[in-house]
Amino acid sequence: MSSDNNIRMIVGLGNPGNEYEKTRHNAGFWFIDRLISQHNLTLKSETKFLGDIAKFNSPFGSVWLLKPTTFMNRSGQSIARLAHFYKINPEQILLVHDELDLPPGSVKLKKSGGHGGHNGLRDMIAQLGKNFYRLRLGIGHPGSKEQVVGFVLGKTPKSEQLLIDSAIDKAIDSIELIVQGDMQKAMNQLHSK
Repeated sequence: MSSDNNIRMIVGLGNPGNEYEKTRHNAGFWFIDRLISQHNLTLKSETKFLGDIAKFNSPFGSVWLLKPTTFMNRSGQSIARLAHFYKINPEQILLVHDELDLPPGSVKLKKSGGHGGHNGLRDMIAQLGKNFYRLRLGIGHPGSKEQVVGFVLGKTPKSEQLLIDSAIDKAIDSIELIVQGDMQKAMNQLHSK
């Protein structure tokens, strides 16, 4: 029942290692972890894909879940390897990442666009072009460009973490619509207050 506009791969962006686990830049990883636990799946480390992967079967076909283990600025390499191996087109990929331009607690779905200075997006675009879907999890902005690196690699305060977690829950509630390619309906659901 798979069609061309179904999502066949969901990638969460983050940095591997315990020291990054609770940092804002790992919001994409948090999303994948939540999806994994909800579907009782197990991530397997796959060196040929430079990442940890799992597969869940939806009514609309198989969907690969990926957490690149390459560090953020090289994550496109991991995504490209999995996509090429399983013949997944960029428009069948949902990339989940932290978003400075949105406040904590908000989540937005969009297709294509630039990288906005996000190194994970920058590498993904370099590897596969920009014609993929993004699920943007708001983490807020520190106020000045000079503070961004310390901010995204900083530990999320509990109050913000709760807001981000609720945004992740909201996004997971829309995941079936997203996977089946009903993006307009998913956007309506996600973008409403």
